[in-house]
Amino acid sequence: MSVSELPAERLRLVCQRDMLECNTTEELVPHEGTIGQERALRALKFGLEINAKGYNVYSAGLPGTGKNTATRNYVDVFAKTKPVPPDWCYVNNFRNPYAPRALKFPPGRATTFRKDMKSFIDEARRAVPAALRSEAFLAKREAATRKAEEERDRVLLELNREAERSGYAIRSSAAGVMLIPVLEGKAVSEEEFQMLPPRVREEFEKKRDALKVRLENSLRRIAELGAKTRDEIKRLTDDVIQYAIGFLVNDIRVKYKDLPDVVEYLDEVRSDILDNAELFTGVGGEAETAPGQPVTPWVRELPFRRYDVNVIVDNSEVKGAPVISEENPTYNNLFGRIEKEAQFGVLSTDFTMIKGGSLHTANGGYLIVLVEGLLKNPYSYDGLKRALQNAKITIEEASESLATTSTKSLTPEPIPLNVKAILVGTHAIYQLLYTNDPDFRPLFKVKAHFDDNVIRNQDNLRMYATFICTLSVEEQLKHLDSSAIAKVVEYGSRLAEDQNKLSTRFPDIADLIREADFYAAQDGSKYIRDAHVNKALEEKIYRSNLIDQKVQEMMERGLILIDTSGAKVGQVNGLTVISLGDYTFGKPSRVTASISLGREGVIDIEREAKMGGPIHTKGVLILSGYLAAKYAQDKPLNLSARLVFEQSYSGVEGDSASSTELYAILSALSGLPIKQNLAVTGSVNQKGEVQAIGGVNEKIEGFYEVCKAKGLKGDEGVLIPESNTQNLMLKEEVVEAVKNGKFHIYPVSSIDQGIEILTEVRAGVRKDDGGYEPDSVNYRVDKHLREMAEALARFIELPGTERTRERLKEET
Repeated sequence: MSVSELPAERLRLVCQRDMLECNTTEELVPHEGTIGQERALRALKFGLEINAKGYNVYSAGLPGTGKNTATRNYVDVFAKTKPVPPDWCYVNNFRNPYAPRALKFPPGRATTFRKDMKSFIDEARRAVPAALRSEAFLAKREAATRKAEEERDRVLLELNREAERSGYAIRSSAAGVMLIPVLEGKAVSEEEFQMLPPRVREEFEKKRDALKVRLENSLRRIAELGAKTRDEIKRLTDDVIQYAIGFLVNDIRVKYKDLPDVVEYLDEVRSDILDNAELFTGVGGEAETAPGQPVTPWVRELPFRRYDVNVIVDNSEVKGAPVISEENPTYNNLFGRIEKEAQFGVLSTDFTMIKGGSLHTANGGYLIVLVEGLLKNPYSYDGLKRALQNAKITIEEASESLATTSTKSLTPEPIPLNVKAILVGTHAIYQLLYTNDPDFRPLFKVKAHFDDNVIRNQDNLRMYATFICTLSVEEQLKHLDSSAIAKVVEYGSRLAEDQNKLSTRFPDIADLIREADFYAAQDGSKYIRDAHVNKALEEKIYRSNLIDQKVQEMMERGLILIDTSGAKVGQVNGLTVISLGDYTFGKPSRVTASISLGREGVIDIEREAKMGGPIHTKGVLILSGYLAAKYAQDKPLNLSARLVFEQSYSGVEGDSASSTELYAILSALSGLPIKQNLAVTGSVNQKGEVQAIGGVNEKIEGFYEVCKAKGLKGDEGVLIPESNTQNLMLKEEVVEAVKNGKFHIYPVSSIDQGIEILTEVRAGVRKDDGGYEPDSVNYRVDKHLREMAEALARFIELPGTERTRERLKEET
């Protein structure tokens, strides 16, 4: 069952220059659009074109795949073909100032309307006072007033005469009009009246009762006359104001006659001006300020804010449908807010302090929101769902929507919402929302899933080259020659961890090119060459690999025990991967196994110490299944095997070391030593098949660095799963070492293959009688397990072990 080591050619898929179809990126045309995401772009196109309710989009992908930029670029192009949505503004509601009205305008006309209204009010502020100061109006008002006064005087004169004939005088006071008795031309006081003879008093009282009726009628007549006079003056004033502003109102009404809501609002403005003429004359405004107190401009303008136009959405400069990316989706940024200002020591607000949000700006177009930020901001996610469900934008304080405050504020009229919402985030968050939020599914029915890699074929090689060309042109970087392009392509396969794939983590690719440009500039090179790309990669690693170097140093000094020569029973060099966020590296770790009589089976010390993760625990439990299936068909599996990662203090997770642990157990059971110049990685199933793992490149390179530090003798190497050979994109230094016979990589597909390489003893196949070939590894393991079972059975029968026997029988 011999296994051939991998040749150097299979350790790294080199990009041949003749496949690039260019000598430099200078010869190429910059690429427009998104690269290599056909599935996601088809989903985006579908989601953007369908107009049915709930077909909003979730762009899913791993961080660094450029999904946000790709989504924005695609939507930008798509939106240019769509019509420009209407403008929106808020105006005063003269019937209820706490509920401002929303007015809709064709694109660009809201700002024009605001200017027209300002001009109209400015002109009205000049025309109304002038009209009210005109000689004709003053004469008519004076005539109406004089006529009313003459009529009042006549009524009062007749009343006084009647009172005199009845022996009374009329006196006015703060308490009203009183009738005072008069006797012999002299007013009689109350005391004097009571001293009069009863017959005289009775006569006075009869006349007073009759006079009271006449007095009430006269006073009623005077009141009616005053009301009539005021109405007359009001009619005269309205006529004058109507004449002064009539042509102004008519001009603006004609201009906006195609907008019924605007015409209705203009009629309300005209009525309000007639009802509040004192605003334009200064009565009740500036006149009410204290004498000698200066009037500040904002106080002078404050009464006229009722006629302002607050433009919330202005699409006058927009080409096509708007595309808004909200980078900070707080509640106020999304839905707008109602600001307040201090006036005379009191916080107040009005419709002019309503501010729109991203939803208002994106209305009629597309809103792109990062879902992580949306979920981090309180109330934003629920508010967005509510707006999409109700198809309207309501501006309110977040506390009001939760009914946590009862402060009186504005309630602006909601604006109809027609927007395509696009959330951008990871697939994990999509699954979380899809599974746990019942509102998410009916609102975001389209998922645009961005892949983190593409197939490495001729078309995508050309795509990579055009991406590099585009970046060079946009950021004014040096162009790359074919050798540098090839290195970037190989780096793309390294990021994808697959010889047949290219990574779409274009931000990482772009960073590499920028850094290579820096080193090319230092060299004074016209083009970026392969040496500059290699330099950028080396320096990038050097900036981040301090911990890796510290670990290597501890291994060299013997602080972390790793053998790279000799052979030992029950001891194997395992391979682990450590991720520091910006840097990932491989680290060898000693795995040991100890065997004894017992029924505990395979004991994972990491799990017992609560340092092992669930996947690692699963991998260890699989080992018991393998041992039982292979060696316990004719006898009980009576052993206690303890496994541990030596000098591991930070926990272990993953099943990539399960084959390593199984090799350690087989070595301990067979008594055959494991070669310490080899390291092992790979998971295993119950059938003994070695399965693919992640981080294969980092693991191989990690063990290589240890061997190099201790001095390569030429027999060191690594056992990897055969299925992982397609993932190899090793550093050129490792490939060169393999090419020169200084390092070796063995692909194995089964435990039997691996144990033969590690022990240099054949694994052995099962014979017809159920046993294994003599002196093979499996034969030795099977023999040892049989001896352990028999020893345990003999121990049960020994005298004085009744309690132990009973316990063991119960376990059996």
